[in-house]
This record gives sequence, structure tokens and C-alpha cells, in this order.
Amino acid sequence: MTESQLREAICDLGRSLFERGYTHGASGNLSVRLDDGSFLVTPTNVSLGILDPTCLAHLDATGRHLEGPLPTKEVALHAALYRTRRGSGAVVHLHSTHSVAVSMLPDLDPADALPPLTAYQLMKVGRTAILPYFRPGDPAMGDAVADLGGVYSAILLANHGPVVAGDTLLEAGYAIEELEQTAKLHLLLRHERPRLVPQTEVDFFNE
Repeated sequence: MTESQLREAICDLGRSLFERGYTHGASGNLSVRLDDGSFLVTPTNVSLGILDPTCLAHLDATGRHLEGPLPTKEVALHAALYRTRRGSGAVVHLHSTHSVAVSMLPDLDPADALPPLTAYQLMKVGRTAILPYFRPGDPAMGDAVADLGGVYSAILLANHGPVVAGDTLLEAGYAIEELEQTAKLHLLLRHERPRLVPQTEVDFFNE
């Protein structure tokens, strides 16, 4: 896709996520990596529902602001995922309700926060790490993501929300929606004894 098409795609996905209730207010941010390693990212304090393709921030591979409006305060988060998951072409970060709720639960496994509930969770999301609480915009959050070594494409930020990296913006969008629905299922079932996906299937999708 051309840069112009990617700009339009960011706005289309942002509007879709906002209109379907996956994000609210001016929360959440999206980015797409360009062929030269730099990336486009949504601006700070702007609703994903009203993005303008001509008003996206352009940053270099390290997260340095090159042009456009001031970027989201979560630049370090995006830059860390691009740096450690080199095949990633897009990053989506939301404050979606069920994922945030799961991130507040006690005794989550930091290396595998959600049980294997569905095959599509395993296919689209994979294992989900959870990081401790950081103040939004804290560069240390980017360092914590980088310390995961690129093993995870999906991460929960405690008391904050999910972030997902994907090969394309569309794939990242699908994955974060699947993560949110998995989080919803987990909350519905966590006082039950749900039948999980068989371990043989978990191993198959993790290969």
C-alpha cells in the first residue's frame, strides 16, 4: 500500500473501532510502519473516530518526531514493538473495557495471562503477556515491552489496556478484537470451570 492508502486505512480502522465501542473518548492509538522503517501514528488527544489522514504524526524508527501533529504519548510503546518484532507492520493499542478489566485481576500469569478458550484466540492472538502498571506515556513502559524480546504480539498493560502488533494494520485490528472478545469470555467464565482448548491444539498453534 502507498503511504496515502495507509493513512486512509488508519482512519478507517480508527473510526470502525470507535463506532463499535472498542475505544472511547480520545483513548487508544494506532500506527503503521513505512518501508523505510519510520512510522505513522495517531496524534495525541484526538478521538479515533474523527481521524484525518492528513493529520497523522510521522516518526523515525527510534520514535523521534519528524513531522505532523504531536504524536500519542505512547510512542515508546509502538517503537519498542517495532524494534523487537521486526516483521510487524502495525501496532494497535486500545483501552477496551474487558481487556482492561482482565488486566486488573489478581494472580495472572505474567507470561500467559489468558487461558486457551478458543481456537481463534490461539490463531489470531497467541499467548498474551501482562506487564505491571506504568503511568501512561512513561518511557519505562516501552523498555518493559522491549524486555519481552519480541516473543509476544499481544500484551496487556495493567490497569491500562491491550496492545497488539501485526504484520498489517488489518491483522493487528483483527487480533486486538479477538483479544477483547477472549477477555470478555474469560470474565464471564472465570468463576466456572470452562472446558479449554485441548493441549495438543495449544501446542499446534504455538509451534
